[in-house]
Amino acid sequence: MASSPLRGNLIALGLLGLAVIGAFALGRFPVGPGDIIGSIWAWLSGRPSDLPPQVETVIWNIRGPRVLAAILCGAALAVAGAAFQGLFRNPLVSPDILGASSGAALGAVIGIYLSLGLLAIQLAAFVGGLVAVGAVYAVGSTIRRGDPVLVLVLTGVVVGSLLGAGIGLIKYWADPYNQLPAITFWLLGSLAGTARPDLLPLLGPVLVGTGVLLALRWRMNVMSLPEEEARALGLATGPLRIAIVAAATLVTAASVAAAGIIGWVGLVVPHLARFLVGPDFSRLLPTAAILGAGYLLAIDTLARTAAPVETPLGILTAVIGTPFFIWLLASARGGWS
Repeated sequence: MASSPLRGNLIALGLLGLAVIGAFALGRFPVGPGDIIGSIWAWLSGRPSDLPPQVETVIWNIRGPRVLAAILCGAALAVAGAAFQGLFRNPLVSPDILGASSGAALGAVIGIYLSLGLLAIQLAAFVGGLVAVGAVYAVGSTIRRGDPVLVLVLTGVVVGSLLGAGIGLIKYWADPYNQLPAITFWLLGSLAGTARPDLLPLLGPVLVGTGVLLALRWRMNVMSLPEEEARALGLATGPLRIAIVAAATLVTAASVAAAGIIGWVGLVVPHLARFLVGPDFSRLLPTAAILGAGYLLAIDTLARTAAPVETPLGILTAVIGTPFFIWLLASARGGWS
């Protein structure tokens, strides 16, 4: 049963705050909350900081950009997952199942293979994700037999497999000494090596796509109704559906381009947010963004501290998300409710 919106948002913000503190405090060079506040205050006031240069370097050049990237990617994937679940009226839908992540990954892998710049790779990821979701939706719409949502999900699985074959082909063609290791490591999902210049190409698309979804959150409540009822209420479902898919794909592609394929966030987090604040998208989307940011930040902290060698994010999210998805399959009753 959902708690009150205020209480749910306070819980989400509290978890995000704990994740931020843990991300800075855990590691080979721990940084306390007082150091973070002191460094930020010195930057805002224009005064020289009293902290050692090593601490300033960790905050602003090493751990800070990685923390912000994890927050942006987690929020983006969670919001995209919530939008796709509402649009297709099924709690088992996510950007991974509908092919957005695979399409974005194929576009980004092609960009890496062609040695393109970061902005070009991000554009290729967006185009790949949009084409993949468009193909899934077009093919699913032409099949009239059976449950349309089930047909759509199965189509997404098939298209995702085809895109995976394309990724495998690019890996086969790639230079085994330079390109192949980079592609393989990137596909597993990681935020290692994230620097401040990497944040701007991530920040812009995430803010734009999330802003569009938040602006449409009231209409998304109507879109979760059956098609005939939504049209009877005067909603132009066609253009609205395109806008939602484009915005959700944009933020997914931006996350994939920045951090590789990080699955399950778009499936797990919206359900946690729905448990806290209910299904109303005016409350669900902001809460999902906060929870997604804290969730991926906690996963990233675990990835770099749990073992001597950093664990890829995609592996950890799959270990946590798989049993949750199995439980969801066992407890689901006839689609969206």
